[in-house]
Parts: sequence; structure tokens; C-alpha cells
Amino acid sequence: MKHELEIEFKNMLTAEEFSRFTHAFAVRDDEWNVQQNYYFDTPDFQLKQQKSALRIRLKNGTYTLTLKQPYEDGLLETHEPLTNETATALISGAKSLEGDIANILQSLHIAPTAIVCFGALTTRRVERPYKNGTLVLDYSEYMNVADYEIEYEASERTEGEKVFSALLQSFHIPKRQTKNKIERFYEAKYETERSS
Repeated sequence: MKHELEIEFKNMLTAEEFSRFTHAFAVRDDEWNVQQNYYFDTPDFQLKQQKSALRIRLKNGTYTLTLKQPYEDGLLETHEPLTNETATALISGAKSLEGDIANILQSLHIAPTAIVCFGALTTRRVERPYKNGTLVLDYSEYMNVADYEIEYEASERTEGEKVFSALLQSFHIPKRQTKNKIERFYEAKYETERSS
């Protein structure tokens, strides 16, 4: 189990704005990494109610279970590596959560056996070091939706916010209220189910 504090700033982009960033940062076609995120919660969204999120990410052939929880200036991420067999069993619902993250859920009064997989989101991502942080460009597809996003991961909130704001201004991009991927996924899932 590994813990890490995440301080990040994000902004949705149009396809044209996204294209400007990929050109400005000289992104090559072979640099994009594909990652698959599988999102979990209880059927009555107990994790969401606690402003937390749980996902399994498949990246470079490796599955990692991550719990994100609010913490001081950002989010506390707890990571747990999974075998392919365990990950696929959790995704299919054939197995319940066990281990350190299951213990954390119990401390939040959430039964690990109540956790279910709601679906997947695929992201094509490229990262660049940028002014003492990391710039991330994401193109995501989920529930018949495609969106574009820029993120800036910083080690400190105040300076990170200044850097990110200046970057957006230099590209003449307005700051947009941006929900995280799991929120966007659940909204799209809800809309899809409502319209079917």
C-alpha cells in the first residue's frame, strides 16, 4: 500500500484548444499512453457522499486499486497493486474487496462487500514536466461521450494555482468549472440510463 498527496488543477478544453496545447508542447502520436479506469461505489453512492472515489486503473498492463479521499490541501490517494485475476474478478463482481483499502472502507463505515463496478472510462494521456510540476493532457471516452482536459499537478497549492492560471491566460483559455473524471462519468451514466 502506498499513500500520496495529490494537488492538481484542471480545466476542460475544446477540441481546438486541446489541439493548440498538443502542438505547443510538440506531442507526438507515439507518446500517448492509454489507461482504463473502472469506477466503484456502493449502489447508494456512500463513497461519493464522503467526497471519496475508488477506481481500478489498468496502465501498462498493470492493475492498481486507488482510493481518493479529501485531505488538507488536496486528495490523499491510497494505492494497492492488484493481480490481473483479482482485478478482473473485482470488475466483474465475482469477488469482494479485501486488504488495506477494504480496511479503510470499513473505518469509513462502508462495507467492502457492498462495492460494485459502475463501468469504465478510457483516457489517452500525455505528460510534460512544467515549472516545478507536471502538465497532463487527457482525451477521455466514456458512455458515448468524449472530452478534453488539461491538468497541472503541483507540490504546493498557492504556487501551483498561479502557474496554472498563467498558463491558461497565455493560451487565452477561460477558467471553467471542471468536475473530476469520476463525476463526469457518473453524470453521463445517469443521463444514458435516464434517456433509455
